[in-house]
Amino acid sequence: MQHKIGFIGAGNMGEALMKGILKSGGFSPQDVFASDIRSERLKELQKAYGIKTCNDNQTTAKQAHMLVLCVKPQNMEEVVSGLAPVVSKKHLIMSVAAGIPTDFISRPFKEAIPVIRIMPNTPALIQEGASVLCKGKHATDSDLKIAQSIFAAVGKVVIIEESLMDAATGLSGSGPAYVFLFIEALADAGVKMGLPRSVALLLATQTCLGSAKMIAETAEHPARLRDMVTSPGGTTISGLHKLEAGGLRAAVMDAVEAATRRSQELGAAKR
Repeated sequence: MQHKIGFIGAGNMGEALMKGILKSGGFSPQDVFASDIRSERLKELQKAYGIKTCNDNQTTAKQAHMLVLCVKPQNMEEVVSGLAPVVSKKHLIMSVAAGIPTDFISRPFKEAIPVIRIMPNTPALIQEGASVLCKGKHATDSDLKIAQSIFAAVGKVVIIEESLMDAATGLSGSGPAYVFLFIEALADAGVKMGLPRSVALLLATQTCLGSAKMIAETAEHPARLRDMVTSPGGTTISGLHKLEAGGLRAAVMDAVEAATRRSQELGAAKR
């Protein structure tokens, strides 16, 4: 790509994206800019990746054609208002803030600024993320393709309508935390049954990793793969019976719904 890209906010997600686009060869370090209020954090990123950094968002916006807003939802209004004097329709704005609609992001700008809204997740840190994208009313299909190519550097990308973004936030955005909790519980169960902690955690982690890969590579429905493991009168059906009795399925569905509702709440005041 010939464009320059700037990151407003240099937290974990910003770093994951920087690492991904540099590793993919889509950008060179001299074309990547980052601004953050934490000087020490900027020094770390500059040392690790050779990118250009500063403490001023407007400076970053003047240097970059594309801006990735990696800030907390509650800080978005202040950030975009601060960028308004220096952002023009030549820029492409990409936001990863949960719950914040594209219309709210584009509101402070005098010109029709293209905005792409993205919900990535933390496995982007190891280039195994799941990112969901939608475009704002001023963004073109070309803008969407640019954003898609950037986020493809850190994992899988899905394009949906903006009305579905809160649901995606509740599922894939928050989903890693659910999976981490399940792996932790699986490992704890192994320890309870006498396995050493290190062995239990390794087995729990690899079991979840391998199971996920089976779904991805075979394209089989999870229920069919589950049935392949479940012998009549065997150990697995006994365990599954306890999970169903404990309401695992309903609890996971409730968790996704609750996270979706919270994402809607975060954006409600911004609409």
